[in-house]
Amino acid sequence: MEISAFEFRVLGPVKVVRDGVELFMNASREQVILACLLLNANRVMSVERLIEAVWAGSAPPSAWRQVAICVSRLRRTLGAGVIKTSSPGYLLRAEPDSIDWLRFTSMVDRSRALVSLGSAEEAVLLLREALALWRGRPFGDIRGLRYDVAWMEESRLEALETRLELEIELGRHHQVIPELVALVAESPFRERVRAQLMLAQYRAGRRAEALRTYQETRRYLLEQIGLEPGPVLRRLHEQILRDESALMRPRARAVPPPVATMPPCQLPPQVLPFVGREKELAALDASLLGGAAPATVVISGRGDVGKTTLAVRWAHARLDAFPDGQLYADLAGAGPDAVLDRFLRALGVPAQDLPCDPDEKLALYRSFTARRRVLVVLDNARDSDQVLALLPGGAHCRVLVTAGDPLDDLVARQGAHRVFLRPLPEDAARELVGLLAGPTSAQEVRELVATSRGNPLSLRLAVARLRSRDVTPAQEGRVGRAGQPAA
Repeated sequence: MEISAFEFRVLGPVKVVRDGVELFMNASREQVILACLLLNANRVMSVERLIEAVWAGSAPPSAWRQVAICVSRLRRTLGAGVIKTSSPGYLLRAEPDSIDWLRFTSMVDRSRALVSLGSAEEAVLLLREALALWRGRPFGDIRGLRYDVAWMEESRLEALETRLELEIELGRHHQVIPELVALVAESPFRERVRAQLMLAQYRAGRRAEALRTYQETRRYLLEQIGLEPGPVLRRLHEQILRDESALMRPRARAVPPPVATMPPCQLPPQVLPFVGREKELAALDASLLGGAAPATVVISGRGDVGKTTLAVRWAHARLDAFPDGQLYADLAGAGPDAVLDRFLRALGVPAQDLPCDPDEKLALYRSFTARRRVLVVLDNARDSDQVLALLPGGAHCRVLVTAGDPLDDLVARQGAHRVFLRPLPEDAARELVGLLAGPTSAQEVRELVATSRGNPLSLRLAVARLRSRDVTPAQEGRVGRAGQPAA
């Protein structure tokens, strides 16, 4: 079953649509498990977490078996290959664009990046589109997901507040007042919304109403929780009383930076000659170029076995598959923050416009890659955290990682695929010796292959020493006179 044929809706009652037709799921436990898997799509969810979501602390002794039965029914409904068993639980494979919650969070992240670039109008349009995905309260009254629901509702309110704030800054204070009044009634303790309402009323020429809003806010907070309004509201109240001219001036908008006219290609040169590895190259093709391919692949193996050489070889051979660019970073010599700076500059962001906050920087990076086909090669990763901090935001982006460690955590949390790289087979090692050393005795070939033990770097170094030893004294003299004598 092609996972791209699905559309999963969780911003309201849970719905699953396949090829335009809604799938019927009546059992509440199956809906809870599906909702939990969807919120953590492409990551492993433990059986214990699923049990907690279904029974909320009052699970029966047969809970494990009942979860397995529910998963089996979901598999029959959704088709093979959507939900996979992966220790210590299950993993639901889905394209990020197929889940409305992930689309919502991606749009919000991109809107933040647009604001940092001064594109407030575009950010407002994107936030409107994101908020339009909501169809009601997620998951109804499922107790086991109440914390997830609270987090999602908070994300919606923050996005709505941000959109309204931008609308006010764009001079639409008249239009947003009715919406702000309704939002104050819905969330009366959110002081940011009340401040926005006061500012919109003041800019609309309704100064008395703005002051009355403050008095109503103060009275409500004192009656309900015994607290005065916070410093932001108090400061705004004082500014309105003094008719400060700064209240009427929208903040200055930055000029958006130019986008790079040519896609970046940061790949290092290939190591030549290259031999063998046909199976590994085919595995990378299958893992990274398929329609439902995982977004990340890890090439794992012992030191100097050729992980970087393989990754760079494949990346150069597949340039056409990633027309929007290829980014490369050696993680052995740089932290994620410095790498993000380099990536953003390569994508067209001027150095002076780079955000200082790491989260804003990551959001901007993911916004720039959200609609692009970009290959990111992360070389010599130490652990999964390094990689997670550099994953792009686009569903069509691919990440190729090399690491000595197998990065089990990345595989479990992101559904990454792994390619284990072994030493070169003997026939490939012999071929490499022939290409590097030229005519060589059979005995020397056997010795070079045996001592290298299939390690390509050891083999190249051994051949280099052999060729250096074969240089004649006359050749050495000519080299010295040409290049001013060698010591």
